[in-house]
Amino acid sequence: MSELSHEEKFIVEKLKEKEGKINYKELQALCENQFEGLRLILKKLKEKGIVEYEGMIPGFSAEIELVKEV
Repeated sequence: MSELSHEEKFIVEKLKEKEGKINYKELQALCENQFEGLRLILKKLKEKGIVEYEGMIPGFSAEIELVKEV
């Protein structure tokens, strides 16, 4: 597996802190002062098989789930 970016690591850590599940809006609030482009980063994490959510791009009501430990 390729190395995760700083942003990807940050998201994975926040998911671990929340026992593997977090609402998109809550995650967005945690990330807003760290970086931009949360949806794009989540899409990349989904393509790598690390997170799961409904659809291709997460909506505001989406539940983001950590499915693979890294």
